[in-house]
Amino acid sequence: MSTPTVLRTLAARAPALLHERQFRRYWTGQTVSLFGDEVSYLAVPLAAVLVLHVGATAMGWLRFAGLLPALLFSLPAGAWADRHGRRRQTMIAADLARAALMASLPLAYAFGVLTFAQLCVVVFAVGTLAVAFDVCNATLFVSLVAPEQYVAGNSLTSGSRAFAFVAGPSAGGLLVQLLAAPLALLADAVSYLASAWQLARIAPVEPPASEGGKGQLTAGLRFIARSPLLRAVLGCVATISLFTFAFNTLVVLYAVGELGLDAGLLGLVIGAGAVGSLLGAVISGRIVRAIGVGPALAIGAVAFPGPLILVPLAGGPTPLILAAFFVSEFAAGLGVMLLDIAAGSLQAAVIPNALRARVTGAFRTVNYGVRPLGALAGGFLGSAVGLRAALWTAALAATLGVLWLLPSPVLRTRDLPTTD
Repeated sequence: MSTPTVLRTLAARAPALLHERQFRRYWTGQTVSLFGDEVSYLAVPLAAVLVLHVGATAMGWLRFAGLLPALLFSLPAGAWADRHGRRRQTMIAADLARAALMASLPLAYAFGVLTFAQLCVVVFAVGTLAVAFDVCNATLFVSLVAPEQYVAGNSLTSGSRAFAFVAGPSAGGLLVQLLAAPLALLADAVSYLASAWQLARIAPVEPPASEGGKGQLTAGLRFIARSPLLRAVLGCVATISLFTFAFNTLVVLYAVGELGLDAGLLGLVIGAGAVGSLLGAVISGRIVRAIGVGPALAIGAVAFPGPLILVPLAGGPTPLILAAFFVSEFAAGLGVMLLDIAAGSLQAAVIPNALRARVTGAFRTVNYGVRPLGALAGGFLGSAVGLRAALWTAALAATLGVLWLLPSPVLRTRDLPTTD
């Protein structure tokens, strides 16, 4: 079979949404940007550990700085985005600013002036811009995707995230080995430029801006409070976020400092294990359609944090340690994709367009807002009881998030609800 024929065959088998030019460009930009983010997710803490030689408490503060903006700015950003409109233009501006900020770190390193304070300032500013980008992105997504395609659209965007989970850490570890950790961050700066370029090439019809008035800041919180589905989902994912971010704050320090893994090997095994995320993105849509969105969400709420317990169990010869990390990443990757696709589709279906950015901002305020608290708690807990014990505690506690779903209507929800 000739190469053109193969390409035409592959194109014909591509998901229907990827045949739509605007969504394809949007999805391509998101894919590249997520890849760059995963490089930075490994490179930033490795820069702190290997270049600046920080300890567990400082790592907690670094994670806290990157995650705090979600707590501070999600509510006002959501209200502003619904009132201002122009979501796509806001996202482009956020991408360009994040590219400049990330590029400042390798530049400072090249001149020998990189400091821990600069790392904290940059991750705080990038996190702030991410808030503005994400609350707008929720509305842009439903401007590009029809309601009956929400699961398919979320599967594709989650597939991009899964690809980033697979390739990003491996590429990040390799770049750190070749270039040093701060220089590896150039990859993330370039990815933001690619995202901005793709967004500039689409022109979806966005919902009109909302009218101003009293109560705009808290409208999203009030909507969630009145929705039994969203209340339960938020409680579940926020609990998981709190404890998995405590876990993630310490895992690089534990792997490098106590288990003796080098950056390249750590990135490779995490990237290889994250093949589970890619598989999860492929099959999760089918699982959601087969058993229902609510039961799928509940399974993901257990399948994501549960396998993390294997990391503090790791010990002995290096091959056994690597195997534990691989299995943990693989199984957790399957779970997180199922959780993300089910929860994202449910939110897209339940939230009305007129309130979408505000509800998304309110949801982020709680779900993302607990993450800096988890990161800070992880740092203090690691210093107080040791890294292994802290990882045990965080992994076990994260699995309790599913308890929020048990008394709620979520488990009985098979099909996506409709909203006016």
